[in-house]
Amino acid sequence: MRARMAIRASGLMVELREVLLKEMPAALLACSPKGTVPVLVLPDDKVIDESRDIMEWALSQSDPEGWLPAAGAARAGVSALLDENDDVFKAALDRYKYAVRYPEHPAEHYRAQGERFLRKLEQRLVLCASLTGEQAGLADIGILPFVRQFAFVDKAWFDAAPYPQLQRWLARLLDSDHFTGVMQKYPQWHEGDEVTVFP
Repeated sequence: MRARMAIRASGLMVELREVLLKEMPAALLACSPKGTVPVLVLPDDKVIDESRDIMEWALSQSDPEGWLPAAGAARAGVSALLDENDDVFKAALDRYKYAVRYPEHPAEHYRAQGERFLRKLEQRLVLCASLTGEQAGLADIGILPFVRQFAFVDKAWFDAAPYPQLQRWLARLLDSDHFTGVMQKYPQWHEGDEVTVFP
């Protein structure tokens, strides 16, 4: 989702091949044996197979909305926030979302671990509308899919939780053209299908 949002924001056009993880095409595995998505294959056959790297590549080509932070401390701060999201928060999210696979603790234990990050986001959003300023940027779009998943594990709990700024931030981004524009469903791709251009 975040890779598609960055590509859409960049104004670039790519060929889209929608796949099912349980039916991973041989062509995709030939490009990236990891067997994960997303995967971006560049015209020079270079492969980028991490969503965060795809975001940064797309925005480095074209960034009309200024999502990439300026160099120096601002970029380092965004990178650190995304690192915490992608590592610590995602680990808590996975355990909270699939608590039955981690019976060592109840789901509430993993939720509490994830809440440490939610509190950090809430504190940032008290100061400004987005995580690094008044306009959404790389940090917001990079973190959005994970907060969305966390919220929807138990939406009633999230809606009642003491994170009013985060709740507003999430609602605003889920209502944005960039989010709704990437949620279109595409048919599963098979070898020989016609090209689907995204966005």
